[in-house]
Amino acid sequence: MGRSTKTRSARVEALKVEGLPAPVEVRRHPTARRMTLRVSRTKHAVIMTVPMQCNLVDAGNFLHTHIDWVRRHLGAVPQPVALAHGEVIPFRGVPHRVVFTGERGADYLVRAEEEVGGTSRLVVAGTREGAPRRLANWLTQKATEELDVRVRHHAQRLALKPKRIVLRDQSSRWGSCSTTRVLSFSWRLILAPPHVLDYVAAHEVAHLAQMNHGPKFWALVARTMPKMEEARAWLRVYGMDLHRYRRP
Repeated sequence: MGRSTKTRSARVEALKVEGLPAPVEVRRHPTARRMTLRVSRTKHAVIMTVPMQCNLVDAGNFLHTHIDWVRRHLGAVPQPVALAHGEVIPFRGVPHRVVFTGERGADYLVRAEEEVGGTSRLVVAGTREGAPRRLANWLTQKATEELDVRVRHHAQRLALKPKRIVLRDQSSRWGSCSTTRVLSFSWRLILAPPHVLDYVAAHEVAHLAQMNHGPKFWALVARTMPKMEEARAWLRVYGMDLHRYRRP
């Protein structure tokens, strides 16, 4: 979460590595002075950053030198979860089993069914082929509706006015605030408990007044979201896990 910034873009190339259970992205960056490696938990991918003039042969040699480290860290990354029939995904912080009925002509597209003493369900009607995208669009719509309500609430409390909100499939941050007063959020916030979504909304609204993370910014967030520390703690512990869930 944070303000928008402009950076010099990197060139991205794919590197094929036999026997490695994850894609490898080679990013040529104009400011890079040496080769570096990291394993992205959100993308389940190996990210190599190299100088612009570095060739793929040298990049491959560097990767193989550190292949044990890469495999060890990949093993610690949770496997991605598709929005597929039979999977269990969180919705507003509560586990729900995904059910594709294949039913045509139903009076609903997606329905959340809360269960007592069992696993709640997200029931998706219509063709099975289109069900994953239908569910993804429904989750994004629910996130948009709830974020719109909470953004309006916090903007009113802080006497601020955003231009609009946008939902994205972003993996590097939960939200952002542009200099044009557009607030962007991850659709995955609908998977988190409501107080976590509420906190992210408050966080980005506060950036309309303070485009930084200084004391004045945090004072604004605390004014409109008194229990923000609970939500921040949840994101630190469980937030990364939400990135396992992938749109089709």
